[in-house]
Amino acid sequence: MRVHYLRCGTDCPFGGAFFDGFSKGPFGLIPCAAQLVETNDGLVLIDTGYGTEDVRHPHPRLSKFFRALLNIRFREEETALHQVKALGYSPADVRHIVLTHLDFDHAGGLEDFPHARVHVMEAERDAAERKRQGFIARRRYRPAQWNEVRDWRTYAGSGETWFGFERVRALDGLPPEILMVPLPGHTWGHAGIAVQTGDGWVLNAGDAYFYRRELDADRRRCTPGLRFYQTMMEVDRKQRFHNQERLRDLKHGHAGEVTIFCSHDEKELEVMQRRAL
Repeated sequence: MRVHYLRCGTDCPFGGAFFDGFSKGPFGLIPCAAQLVETNDGLVLIDTGYGTEDVRHPHPRLSKFFRALLNIRFREEETALHQVKALGYSPADVRHIVLTHLDFDHAGGLEDFPHARVHVMEAERDAAERKRQGFIARRRYRPAQWNEVRDWRTYAGSGETWFGFERVRALDGLPPEILMVPLPGHTWGHAGIAVQTGDGWVLNAGDAYFYRRELDADRRRCTPGLRFYQTMMEVDRKQRFHNQERLRDLKHGHAGEVTIFCSHDEKELEVMQRRAL
């Protein structure tokens, strides 16, 4: 399977290196990473980033709070839809979308692919649709982004394991080389998505961490801005830190078998894009 690594939106928060760890100017560079997987049965998107309607009509689809905090850069050429077409495909060729979670910066492009089956953890859909209580929950989950989706598939944990992690393997209509790996903490139904490629496994860890140095072997490091953001967004700190520790062990214990990247680290995305060339 060929995997493309996409930038499906960019957040440019005021603070520069305070957020991303490297910018020299006043604004940071935080990507919304997604993957496009070519399979024998069509295309699979892993997350969608911001969609075309988010770009064209950010209000009221997205909250004023997050638009201001993140200083979102809206560009139609960064949408998954535009990039799928640029690769020579039709939106109808995207048969499946697998989500790490339903936050606004991961699910904004769902309605750009009306023929796709959408896969997400059961706990995540329940939280997004039935438990939108509190300041953050009402603003992170934006039903306007998915209210036209008709073909949902939701999953609970299977009990099977993948490198010691619980896994969900039998995703309806998808090949066994694509797995969901529950990693709650950032949200109740947050999951990583593992893809077996010719070069081993690649795990999209979503928002289980935000900064590459958080998986360093010696000790956890994170920029102040991203540490603040993760704390603000977490639903269970103990689970979040526990899963980061497990990912750290996975990275250093199985470096030749598994490559891990997250959704919002510019340097990690650049590495994965170079790897795919």
